[in-house]
Amino acid sequence: MTLVFYISGHGFGHASRQIEVINAIFAREPDTRIIVRTSAARWLFERTLRGPADVQAAICDTGAIQQGSLAVDVPATIRTAADFYEPAQINPRIDEEARLLESVKATLVIADMPPLAFTAAARAGVPAVGLGNFTWDWIYAAYDDALPTAPGLINRLASWYALAREAWRLPLAGGFETFPLVLNFPFVARHARHSREEVRDRLGLPRDTPLVLVSFGGYQSRELDLPKAATTVREARIVITGNANTIAPPGVFVVNEDAMYADGLRYEDLVGAVDIVLSKPGYGIVSECIANGTRLLYTSRGRFREYDIFVEQMPRLLPCEYLSQDDLSAGRWNLTINRLLKQAPVERPATNGADVIADHVIHGVAR
Repeated sequence: MTLVFYISGHGFGHASRQIEVINAIFAREPDTRIIVRTSAARWLFERTLRGPADVQAAICDTGAIQQGSLAVDVPATIRTAADFYEPAQINPRIDEEARLLESVKATLVIADMPPLAFTAAARAGVPAVGLGNFTWDWIYAAYDDALPTAPGLINRLASWYALAREAWRLPLAGGFETFPLVLNFPFVARHARHSREEVRDRLGLPRDTPLVLVSFGGYQSRELDLPKAATTVREARIVITGNANTIAPPGVFVVNEDAMYADGLRYEDLVGAVDIVLSKPGYGIVSECIANGTRLLYTSRGRFREYDIFVEQMPRLLPCEYLSQDDLSAGRWNLTINRLLKQAPVERPATNGADVIADHVIHGVAR
């Protein structure tokens, strides 16, 4: 069985959840041949894969163009997508991917959620499924003010999704109207493998102090004034991740990620060890907070259609509170943190999607 994963390079959530699925497949069938085509950061795979997947650098889609961590450059997003999917540009890529699928004798393509994967698979005669929580035609369709510069873009992407055999839809979903068949699966999430107390002890974090982990996908967002927050936040202590050269204001804990992974801990262990994660809502961090019983303090993320789905559904899935970008920048976190810490836990939804999907693959769907 040869599985080829096409993974969007947009953010960490697409890659992190597919790595969980890949790890679950390897746990069941260690001899499965798995090839990954992606522009996502290679270090993420090197640190978290638990099997010999062949991770190959490939630009599979263009995602959204960010202006910092918390804003989307809409005109640039549509312009970049229109250029990428322009027939003279994309057709050679489709041919290249189809030849690759034929050469490796691919059994199944699993895509999260590059449209290119489905048209290449169809050209190669390989079944393809979409696995994720949104489609790019659905995201781009919300940018109607910019779409006149990209005639035909939405229909082109939708027609490629329609070539799939089916979609495996995760919670917090949008899009999927063009897939011929849609199957629903539980959250794919990363679970801590060590206790809260053990992780705090190993990372030098206090056991009994409320901790807020700042998580914006990089060192920090431009909108966060960390020195100001360090002096104004009293309801909890702030934790950030960095490296051996990271310098933080007094009172802020720095977790060296390189040392953390070298010591056998993973990012989800840190998420499970803190009380609150401060972030923008995205599938990866939200699913990890749900899986590990961690509260979420979230701020807005600009014009990204997925955000509205999250804001509507998150209160039923985990304790969460909204913090405006103005309050984030000004360090006015205390009242919101206090409310969040007092929230009662909610009943957690299932977060074993990786295992369910791996069983679905192994027990016949790809054979």
